[in-house]
Amino acid sequence: MLSLSERKACLIVHGDQPYNAEPPLGRLRASYRTPAEDFYVRSHGDVPDLDPETWRLNVDGGAGVTLELSLHDLRTRFPKAMVTATMQCAGNRRADMRAVAPVSGDPWDAGAIGTAAWTGARLGDILREAGVADAADLHVAFESHDMVEGRPYGASIPLGKAMAPETLLAYAMNGEALLPEHGFPVRAVVPGFAGVRSPKWLRRLVVQDHPSDNPIQADDYKLYPSDVTAETADRAQGHTIDTMPLNAAICEPERGATLKAGRNSIRGYAVAGDRAIVRVDVSGNGGRSWMQAYLQHEPYAPFAWTFWSVELDLPPGEHELAVRAWDVAGQTQPALPDDIWNYKGYLCTCWHRVQISVTE
Repeated sequence: MLSLSERKACLIVHGDQPYNAEPPLGRLRASYRTPAEDFYVRSHGDVPDLDPETWRLNVDGGAGVTLELSLHDLRTRFPKAMVTATMQCAGNRRADMRAVAPVSGDPWDAGAIGTAAWTGARLGDILREAGVADAADLHVAFESHDMVEGRPYGASIPLGKAMAPETLLAYAMNGEALLPEHGFPVRAVVPGFAGVRSPKWLRRLVVQDHPSDNPIQADDYKLYPSDVTAETADRAQGHTIDTMPLNAAICEPERGATLKAGRNSIRGYAVAGDRAIVRVDVSGNGGRSWMQAYLQHEPYAPFAWTFWSVELDLPPGEHELAVRAWDVAGQTQPALPDDIWNYKGYLCTCWHRVQISVTE
């Protein structure tokens, strides 16, 4: 296994404390299941050093039943489940919004996303053992070992999503134990939701009648209109980001690449939560004309991305490649980042554009 410093050397590092990094897009597109060392890292505090032998998860079902579970308990007391799912930061592609006007947060390109085969116990099985029954108006609040501005990281999801069969407490990624930066020994995996709702380094779960009051849940990861600023933002008026929207990106060629005239392969990904991608259009002239791409999606993986590829005949000159996806509901993406700009730089879903040069 590569050391942490060696893994960092393979990524585009946006910060060391907290550690945030994404893979080059060509590496991201190389494998349908993203290797752990190529998977984006989003941290809000330091990466904790946890001993798997002494690690415990406390579960409060909210009705007088509590559990204390070891890693061995998760592996042996509950049926093993595996879900192939895409995880994506709500700030993925923020760099495109920064081109319109300044935004807060790390300048993610399109690599704050990845897909893995996650293995663990279904959160619903654990909650049922803690005496929890389905209820639409309850929430599961997570608390983690990492500290953010003096408080443990915390977030929550609605109980309905927590009880859904795809939601896991995962202890393995692509068949191997989680790397420290990906949540070792146990993290939540909440497919279709923003990565912020899949906390790493878990230590406590509580079922309660309100969302978490942790600042990560109550204050951050809110979507605001374009006229709202950091000074005027009212968290009660912001939309809490849970389900992730339709998106697509060009991974190859990279921005600024020089290609030879003639037929060139253009490749990337598209994603739409649990909705199917039915079409991807790719343009070699900034959207004046389009060609449909070939789609590759693994069956029985509704929460995983779709890979796409297309051959474009490109003449010499400067070209703006663009991509837009369509989902099963007939939805597609806005053309410009101006249409969706917000001061936090969240949910950049406009056409992804790549400028290239083509020579004889």
